[in-house]
Amino acid sequence: MHNDPGSHDDSRPTPAATPPHAPQSRTEQRLERYLWNSRFLVMMAVVPSLLGAVVLFTIGTIDIVKVLIDTVIYYLFGGVEDIHDSVVPNIIMAIDIYLIAIVLLIFGLGVYRLFVSPIEQAEDHTPHHPFNVQSFDQLKDKIARVVILAVIIEFFRAVVDIRFQTPLDAIYLALSVLALAAALYLMSLAQRKE
Repeated sequence: MHNDPGSHDDSRPTPAATPPHAPQSRTEQRLERYLWNSRFLVMMAVVPSLLGAVVLFTIGTIDIVKVLIDTVIYYLFGGVEDIHDSVVPNIIMAIDIYLIAIVLLIFGLGVYRLFVSPIEQAEDHTPHHPFNVQSFDQLKDKIARVVILAVIIEFFRAVVDIRFQTPLDAIYLALSVLALAAALYLMSLAQRKE
């Protein structure tokens, strides 16, 4: 028997309809509401992180102001204490403090955005803004980059205080600088891939 091309073959089984979702009990609804609201527990990490950032920004700024005051006293009023050995290490330390404050800031706002709610003002900026994190991996990468910069600054602060005893010390320093340059190069490659 010849089948009509326009007719449909109903011999194929139809996919089983998904059963309707059973209504939740009041207890289950209340429990899930509590579980959902438990995301606000991250505020116990967010608020101290932001407060810590404020404290570190304040400390770094006070350190810079102290350096400025010491410089003015030394050059304008003929201060006795020589500032040349302390100015660069103090400024480098202040920068290091700022970078750690930035880590706390990125962590606090990133965790808030991931768990509580997107920050509308940050959403209006470019997606590559440090506060716009889409996942834990992205948050971790952004924090890791700033931490690496802080370690590099700390390294330079240590280098300023180094007194070479042997030529081998200079070779070790050169190798350390080369390793840091390689790390920065790899970081820039990873950033370009994003």
